[in-house]
Amino acid sequence: MLVVSTSEFRDRQKSYLDKVDAGAEILIQRKSKSYKIVPVSYDDTLMSKKVFFAKLDRAEQSIKEGKGKTVNTEEELLAYLDSL
Repeated sequence: MLVVSTSEFRDRQKSYLDKVDAGAEILIQRKSKSYKIVPVSYDDTLMSKKVFFAKLDRAEQSIKEGKGKTVNTEEELLAYLDSL
């Protein structure tokens, strides 16, 4: 793991980001805090956990309010999914 100061990272940002792309771990130290630089993965771009769980909570509430859809067979499920 490479440990650099904020000023060193700022001065050589492209070089350090290229190293991260190649698999290196970079830790930037700023006074009493540190930050790890990592590439964003595909999963990171979908939605945050906070947003995901909020959607689940809304879906659960909709079901409690009787707004859910019940399917009993695979055919019903496929037909419902096709209708979306």
